[in-house]
Amino acid sequence: MPQTLIAQMPAVRGTLTADRPLADLTWMRVGGPAEVLFQPADLEDLRAFLLALDPALPVFVMGVGSNLIVRDGGVRGVVIRMGRGFNGIEIAGTEVVAGAAALDAHVARKAAEAGLDLTFLRTIPGTIGGAVRMNAGCYGTYVADALVSVTVVRRDGHVEERAAADLGLAYRQSAIEDGAVVVAARFAPPAGDPAELAAKMDDQLARRDASQPTKDRTAGSTFRNPAGFSSTGQADDTHELKAWSLIDGAGLRGARRGGAVMNEKHPNFLTNAGGATAAELEALGEEVRKKVYDSSGITLEWEIMRVGEPAGE
Repeated sequence: MPQTLIAQMPAVRGTLTADRPLADLTWMRVGGPAEVLFQPADLEDLRAFLLALDPALPVFVMGVGSNLIVRDGGVRGVVIRMGRGFNGIEIAGTEVVAGAAALDAHVARKAAEAGLDLTFLRTIPGTIGGAVRMNAGCYGTYVADALVSVTVVRRDGHVEERAAADLGLAYRQSAIEDGAVVVAARFAPPAGDPAELAAKMDDQLARRDASQPTKDRTAGSTFRNPAGFSSTGQADDTHELKAWSLIDGAGLRGARRGGAVMNEKHPNFLTNAGGATAAELEALGEEVRKKVYDSSGITLEWEIMRVGEPAGE
């Protein structure tokens, strides 16, 4: 089936691959293949592909797979992976323009060198495209606080610039429709002294490494903090209600299912401790949600995106 599907794809200058395993493209290292993986060469290649693609085919866009579980049966349709051609970072006066595939950490560092404060991005895993879609934030600052606009390619191939105010940015979410591809973002951050911004980022990294399992195979925070509360989970966070404390209170620190574990260091980090399947990771997460609800009456919402089909479907 994948080979039949790829034969129907529009001509591209980038790369089309049938039945491409996705596990090695995600931080969790689990999951099945994409029926077709498309790596566009540049904006025009992406635009022309979407314009010519059968609109009935499902499309999923991914970056570096830092906040993603691909289910064991893989992803039907076309997975678009943003990479080279979309990772540029430009300082334009008092603004920063970053491609969707630019790493959040790289954007923070380059902005700081120019005296622009996007330091909150330094410890957020992933790329700018994902950060925009989920209104990523840390230390009380969110993408929405600095974002001016995004450039988007719609599913019909139309390219448009959308103002930040029109994106419906809220806690860990946006109103950007499925199938639309964020290709670039423009920020207008506050100014700062480059040396002070560098020191600030060093401090953030030290605090993160002290409290989070940065050396383990995770996909970042597993569950959102209950609505209205900060999602950083940092030791200096002044909010009282956090997902990790609810998980801990339910006795689930270190809970395990097969190779999946709720991390001992920080229990809101679902971890592939070795040989886990996507099914084990997702099942453990659902078990945690049920037991947290039973113990606290609060329903945790997934922060990690889960896509694709279970094995055998």
